Amino acid sequence: MNNPFEVIDARLSNIESLLLDLKHTPPTNEQKENDELLTVEQTAKFLSLSVPTIYGLISKKELPVMKRGKRCYFDKAELLAYVKAGRKRTNNEIKENAENHFAIKSKKTK
Repeated sequence: MNNPFEVIDARLSNIESLLLDLKHTPPTNEQKENDELLTVEQTAKFLSLSVPTIYGLISKKELPVMKRGKRCYFDKAELLAYVKAGRKRTNNEIKENAENHFAIKSKKTK
């Protein structure tokens, strides 16, 4: 039978080596882009909006923003999610949703 302390020690050594590998692995380009913080001016350029429009969206609490003192910062990944949330559905998607809705509803009434 194996000594439980040796098993624990081996597992801890394995975990330690995995953590060191993660620490020394450079982040991918996607991770760097998603962790990028933007200023108001950079956000305006990124979203193709004017700076006053960005401040208007901040005051309406429509844009996800982080504040430090008088400075506003934006997470690039959150801005992409904000833009994607405003996506309009195509007529085919609307039609499919309606057909699925009525198909489910007709099954429930039977």
